[in-house]
Amino acid sequence: MNITGTIDRPLTHDPKKQAPMKPSTGEPTGSAIPDFTATGANDSRQNRTREMQLIPEALARAHMHERIQEAERERRAMRLVVARRMQRRAERASLRARRALAMAVMQ
Repeated sequence: MNITGTIDRPLTHDPKKQAPMKPSTGEPTGSAIPDFTATGANDSRQNRTREMQLIPEALARAHMHERIQEAERERRAMRLVVARRMQRRAERASLRARRALAMAVMQ
């Protein structure tokens, strides 16, 4: 069973497997643009397809990089908060020790 495709419903959507277009007999010779090599078009189409397929991966990589940077900033901020809290606690302990020493000296 040999079924040929039509323009609306091609037999295959793969451009490499489709038959090349033949010039119609109604057109005078030389009226159309000369054919170009299909290899360059296929290569650019393949590259574009590969690049298009890699876009989500690149977006995911950029998103993860941003999330890692955000987490690192959050950790730095948390360490700073803890350091300030410990510094205040040490200052209060130092003041209590000075007061205790002053009270001991006064008595």
